[in-house]
Amino acid sequence: MKIADRDMMGGLSKGLRVIETFSAARPRQTIAEVAEGAGLDRATARRCLLTLAHQGYATWDGKFFTLTPRVLRLGTGALAAMPLPQIVQPMLDRLSEGIGESSSVAILDGPEIVYIARAAQTKIMSVGLMPGSRLPAFCSSLGRVLLAALPPDEARALLESQPRLPLTEKTLTGLAEIEAELARVRLQGFALIDQEIEMGLRSVAVPLQDSYGRVVAALNTGVSVSRASADALCDEFLPRLRALALELRPLLRRGS
Repeated sequence: MKIADRDMMGGLSKGLRVIETFSAARPRQTIAEVAEGAGLDRATARRCLLTLAHQGYATWDGKFFTLTPRVLRLGTGALAAMPLPQIVQPMLDRLSEGIGESSSVAILDGPEIVYIARAAQTKIMSVGLMPGSRLPAFCSSLGRVLLAALPPDEARALLESQPRLPLTEKTLTGLAEIEAELARVRLQGFALIDQEIEMGLRSVAVPLQDSYGRVVAALNTGVSVSRASADALCDEFLPRLRALALELRPLLRRGS
């Protein structure tokens, strides 16, 4: 169907072209970069960007513009087809920048977790983590949240499916003590790990639920033991994780 030029809104068209210049490869752009990408002059690109920032669809630090999760409202019909990593990564980036620590999202794959999104601020583990990296579920904060979301019989079957080898002197390996930890996670709604994955590292994780209340992934942040005690980790970071999980809930669906 051909639409007559007189029926077109030039301003809206330019604004959409500006939004489309942002991508995974170009999440932060200057006015000049947006103007070039959208095929607009700098003055027009600037007005579009400032309008997006004023409406809450973008942020500006004085040089670089970045889209905010509010842009997702423009495409709610497409969210069902959007992979989970694409949905969570912008919000994960925002979280890590706000707290000054790395954060991750993972899913359960058998007795292991698989990282599907990560925003790194500082390297606090000897092993570099990235999307696709795997860790044992039984001793990681992300894994315990995901195991706790399963019926106890299913969680036990996964725990028994491979050896639970200690990664540090603090790693819990006994079936009964791990199941007790999972019961605690179910009750309190989060998992706290204190140097079980690696000495010197603490982490806290919360479940990510879809709009039906089903756990589809887990979100965490990890800090050096010199950065925060276990209590301070919960007091300082847990509310931020829970707030993001709540913000993500209406955007997620099982199988994303």
